Amino acid sequence: MHEGSALSRLLGLDGTLHVDLVQGDALAGNPLGDPTTRPAGVYVPPGYDPDGSRRYATLYVLHGYTGDVAAMASSRPWETNVVQWADRLIAAKRMPPVMLVLVDGFTRLGGSQYVDSIHNGAYATYTVRDVVGHVDRNYRTIASEGGRAVLGKSSGGFGAMHLVLEHPGVFAAFASHSGDAYFRYAHIPAFATVHRSLEAHDFDVAAYLDAFERKPKRAPADYTTMEMLAYAAAYSPRSATAYDFELPFDRGTGELREDVFSRWLAFDPAERVAGRRDALARLRLRYLDCGRRDEYNLDIGARVVTDRIRGLGLEVRHEEFDDDHRNTGYRHETSLPALAAVLDQE
Repeated sequence: MHEGSALSRLLGLDGTLHVDLVQGDALAGNPLGDPTTRPAGVYVPPGYDPDGSRRYATLYVLHGYTGDVAAMASSRPWETNVVQWADRLIAAKRMPPVMLVLVDGFTRLGGSQYVDSIHNGAYATYTVRDVVGHVDRNYRTIASEGGRAVLGKSSGGFGAMHLVLEHPGVFAAFASHSGDAYFRYAHIPAFATVHRSLEAHDFDVAAYLDAFERKPKRAPADYTTMEMLAYAAAYSPRSATAYDFELPFDRGTGELREDVFSRWLAFDPAERVAGRRDALARLRLRYLDCGRRDEYNLDIGARVVTDRIRGLGLEVRHEEFDDDHRNTGYRHETSLPALAAVLDQE
C-alpha cells in the first residue's frame, strides 16, 4: 500500500497526505520536555511524481491554540479541513496544484505561538529552518521564497504574521484568519479570570498545570488560564526553566503590570508592522480576515493591522464576514487560491 494512501482515502482526497517525522534541532533541550521529533502533514496534489521534473509551490499551515497536526487533518461531519479544501479547489481547477505542509507547534501549555522562546524552545526557527528544510530536501518543491506562503487561524494567524516579520525572505505571502493582534483588546479582558484561577493555587503554575491535566472535564476558565500561561511562556519568559515566566498582572492585586505587558506588545503585529516595512514590502500578498463577531475582538485587531500596513503605503487584502471565532474553516476557500495565485509555478 502506498504511504499515505489509507489516510488520503479516509479523507476523500484525490491527492495524498503523508505524515512525516521532522527532527526539530531548534527544540532540543526545551525546558518543558516537549518532543523534538514532530509530525508534519505533507499533502501532495494529484499527479505528483517524486521522480518527475515538475516542482510545486508550498503553503505552510499553522494551527491555532490547542491545535496540532492531527487536529488540522481531522475529519468532521459537515465540515471541510484545510487539506480537503486544497484538494477540492485543485480538482475544480480553482487553484493550481500546490503542496500543503501542516506544522506542529503544540507545547505542554497548549501552544508555542511559533516564536523563539527560552522557555518553550525556538519554534520560529523550527518552522523556517527544520520544517522547511525537511520538506525542501524530501519533496519536489520550488525551494525559494517565491515558492512558499504561510497561513493560519487564530494563534496560527499570529504565527503567520510573526514569521514573515521575523524571517523575511522565507515566505512570499501570508494569510491570517482571525489572527491574534491588537493585544490591548484581545488579551487584557482575560487577565482577571486568570488571576482568580491561579490565586486558588497560590500562583504555583506547576501545581495548577498538574490539577488541570488531572481533571476529567475542564471549565472555560481553565482553558482561558492555560492560554494566557502559554502566551506568558512565549512573550515574557524569565529563564530557561519550566514555568519561570512573568505574568502580566500583579499577583497580589491583579493590577496590570505595564512592564510585563510591554513585553507582550513587542510581539503584537499591530505594534510591530510600523518598524517592518521592508519585510512587508517584499511580500506578494498580505491577507487578513476575521468574523465581525469575534469573541476575542480580533476583528478590531485585523482592522488595526490592516490600517497600519496601509499607512506604510502597502496594499492589504482585508475581508470581514458575519461570524464569530469558531468553525470558520470555510474561509480557506478564499485564502488558498489567493495565496497560490501569487506564488511561482512550474
